[in-house]
Amino acid sequence: MKWKTLAYLILTAASISGAGAIIGAVYRQGSAAVPRWTAFVKPGQLSVKHAFLSDKCETCHTPARGVEASACISCHATDAAALARESTAFHATIQSCTACHVEHEGGVRPTQMDHEALIALGRSSRARPPSHWLSHLQPRPEGLDSLDCFACHSNRSPHRDLFGRECAACHLVTTWNVAGFKHPSPSSTECAQCHQAPPSHYMHHFHMISMMVARQEHARVEQCYLCHQTDAWNNIRGVGWYKHH
Repeated sequence: MKWKTLAYLILTAASISGAGAIIGAVYRQGSAAVPRWTAFVKPGQLSVKHAFLSDKCETCHTPARGVEASACISCHATDAAALARESTAFHATIQSCTACHVEHEGGVRPTQMDHEALIALGRSSRARPPSHWLSHLQPRPEGLDSLDCFACHSNRSPHRDLFGRECAACHLVTTWNVAGFKHPSPSSTECAQCHQAPPSHYMHHFHMISMMVARQEHARVEQCYLCHQTDAWNNIRGVGWYKHH
């Protein structure tokens, strides 16, 4: 065996032993046992909210297992505000954090909502009785339509429940915009079926300003088509662009 090869083997063995010693010390005594070691292994900055844990890796990471939900829950289980809101109440029993919350990328909120993760959890739960938020994942065909969107988004529905609860029939989870949506004809007079007038239209503002600007002094609130164009609410018929809200 050549001396260079032997030297490389010795160096490699020493490196592995040193790394093992550091890991063992950190595992047994915490990050403080090896000062400044985190500067050599940290993949990126923590978010602003978690910055105080920058030198305490063991707070979130478990050797050989990585970040486990139990580490997150130990700090966030008492977040009463998040558990009380309809849109975030599912966090109470989800038992999976890293699919949507990704750290070491800086920023303020380490959140990248992944609906596919919810779908996957729904699949794995169907073999056992549903509990809490998992009951919102109905045993329907695989894919996005297996999500019960209303379980989290019913308080944000802009459709006033006129289109039912099958949100996935039109919307994707990456954007609320509906690809290929074609607005009804500009000559349609059924605007009120989908659109609700702003609060000002039910006050004196409608009679004192809105009808005067549009020169429709006898219009009723539900007759949107008399004043508005279909390309934008602020495009007033015979007047042009006018924003007064």
